[in-house]
Amino acid sequence: MPKPSKGPRLASGPTHQKHLIRGMVASLIIDDRIRTTEAKAKLVAPWADKMITLGKTDTLHSRRQALKLIEDDDIVHKLFAEVAPRFHDRNGGYTRILKLGPRKGDAAPMAILEFVEETETAPAKETEAARKRRLGRRKTETAEQAQKPKSRSRKSAAKEDEAAPSEVEEPAAESTPVDPAVEDNAGESKKESE
Repeated sequence: MPKPSKGPRLASGPTHQKHLIRGMVASLIIDDRIRTTEAKAKLVAPWADKMITLGKTDTLHSRRQALKLIEDDDIVHKLFAEVAPRFHDRNGGYTRILKLGPRKGDAAPMAILEFVEETETAPAKETEAARKRRLGRRKTETAEQAQKPKSRSRKSAAKEDEAAPSEVEEPAAESTPVDPAVEDNAGESKKESE
């Protein structure tokens, strides 16, 4: 296993740091990439590489070793069934760190930690949970707001009407000549009903 760093830790103590590493490795296995600070990414990358190495052997012992760190059967199953087989030809360096720049609030250097993808594999589809984490604090539209038609300005409505193809007008039905006596009877019946 990777050797813990000496000196000050990222979290408040060794137990908290271990939980932080577990959570980030689990998120990386689920989503294939996570956005975090550079320091945390550098801390988590060796642990993620170790999990891939364990996943490549796929024995009972290696599954138990992986469960010591991750502690979730579903995530460990995904590691051994889907993630690790992608790297069967690779001997190491399963993760990469892409630097993003400073975070707006506290100017902490941010990075993306992701698995190195081979050219022949297709990119993984984004899950609903990953989309929610990626959106972060942004508010999503409620079902009611999504159903309501959005108001549009007069200019945009006029542009859309001009851009829309002209509808084919149906030929008007031939009008039959109306007898004036019939019209008068119809008008009188309306007056009587009122």
